[in-house]
Amino acid sequence: MGVGAVTIDELRAFCMSLPGTQEKETWGDAEHAGDVTFRVKDKIFLITGPDGGGASIRTTREQQAELLDTFPGIFRSSAYVGRFGWVSVALDAVDDDLLRGIIEGAWRRTAPKALAAQRPEATS
Repeated sequence: MGVGAVTIDELRAFCMSLPGTQEKETWGDAEHAGDVTFRVKDKIFLITGPDGGGASIRTTREQQAELLDTFPGIFRSSAYVGRFGWVSVALDAVDDDLLRGIIEGAWRRTAPKALAAQRPEATS
């Protein structure tokens, strides 16, 4: 992923690099037509539109609160699922390394432990 605007192709490539990830287009209604989900064992950890631009990512409620407080212009509570800790992010405004870390954390919380163990945790 480049600095600044993350394209749908860059987002897809990163998500699909996480073991066991599947991409699934979902929700056929007019409002969500063509939305793309990234899943592990059919459990969603990221949702984006067909052209990217923004994404909704599964975080913990604690991580959500920290992101909303620290980056108020970039992250917001997701519609419908925000009460469960999900955040929405503008892909053209977020730091790439921060985004990757949040996505990988979402994947780790969603994936079975044995599958998550296949990817060493990043050290900073």
